[in-house]
Amino acid sequence: MLTVEDLHLVRGRTPVLRGVDLSVGAGEIAALIGANGSGKTSTLMALSGLLPIQKGRAQLEGPDGPLDIARSNPAALVAAGLIHCPEGRQVFAQLTVEENLRLGAYLNRDTARVAELLAAVYDLFPILAERRHLSAGGLSGGEQMMLAVGRALMAEPRVLLLDEPSLGLAPQVTETIFDTLQDLNARKGVTLLIVEQNAVLALEIAHRGYVMQEGRIARSGTGQELLGDAAVLEAYLGVSA
Repeated sequence: MLTVEDLHLVRGRTPVLRGVDLSVGAGEIAALIGANGSGKTSTLMALSGLLPIQKGRAQLEGPDGPLDIARSNPAALVAAGLIHCPEGRQVFAQLTVEENLRLGAYLNRDTARVAELLAAVYDLFPILAERRHLSAGGLSGGEQMMLAVGRALMAEPRVLLLDEPSLGLAPQVTETIFDTLQDLNARKGVTLLIVEQNAVLALEIAHRGYVMQEGRIARSGTGQELLGDAAVLEAYLGVSA
């Protein structure tokens, strides 16, 4: 579904990606873990067209055939089903919950389909239905995360990029969010690429995982293989080998 080969990216004058190679198969959950500053967020921003790719190949299997990410703008990538849920949630605080959700479907001109998608999000996150007329800025952190995921789902993603979905959330809320993501993957076949500091939780649900270090992929394997890797345990999970 998503293939990245020898990806290079420079921000300002600083190289942040130095030849990233990764792939995510259709219907898979992939976790991208690593220390702060290793290039995880920059990878997602490059894949969603928010940062220009200097070198390498990034390809999305779109409904009409392969799509060259480096030659596509963000709107074209959204139309092809590549949706980015950014770090920090970034909801529109002054707009209502429902207005935020409807913005996720801004490319969809089928009003009946938008209504179906809205109902599906409210079914998935009933608390959002209760808060639908309230300003998004008044929601708790967990509710805002649900709103950010719901807004992304309104775009009917084939591939969903999630940047730090657990950031600032209580453990119980984090578990709820991850249970929901796993359910979306299992029931609807949404492909997920998750950047996450809670490496244990991310690898536990991941079909495959990548460890990023200084702009490169240092290790890769299934989620369970990385959870059993002594070096990964010590460096990223805080467990002595």
